[in-house]
Amino acid sequence: IRQPGGNALLLGVGGSGRSSLTRLAVHMAEYDLYQIEISKGYDRNKWHENLREMFMTKALKNIPTVFLYSDTQILMESMLEDVNNILNSGEVPNLIQKEDMEDIYKECKNDCLDKEIEPTPLNVYAQFIIRVRKNIHVVMCMSPGSEQFR
Repeated sequence: IRQPGGNALLLGVGGSGRSSLTRLAVHMAEYDLYQIEISKGYDRNKWHENLREMFMTKALKNIPTVFLYSDTQILMESMLEDVNNILNSGEVPNLIQKEDMEDIYKECKNDCLDKEIEPTPLNVYAQFIIRVRKNIHVVMCMSPGSEQFR
């Protein structure tokens, strides 16, 4: 997980230590751990709210973070699609709101200036995506017997 763009898929039956191993690795790497908590009434909006919070509090602030996600937390197939988008492009469609763009501009404008790129909104957003890809490391914990894995 310390490699740039490093992510992991951990396979093992329940109780085999997938989450514990991840927590140990996070501690050794001195990263933050971000994990969602599924509760009654958890829906797509709450999922996007959690992802947005992770992006805005961890990635935007350049805090290396492991997003620990388990097969027991997959409630909708769209959740897997969103994780796939994070892994492939570093963004989730329609996740960032207009009001977030001001914070992103403030934080990432200097990234453009350091690289001698004109700080247009598009360039600043591209620097934000670079921060997401650099700082968010996805670790999926799955059981080989689960329906989600198949």
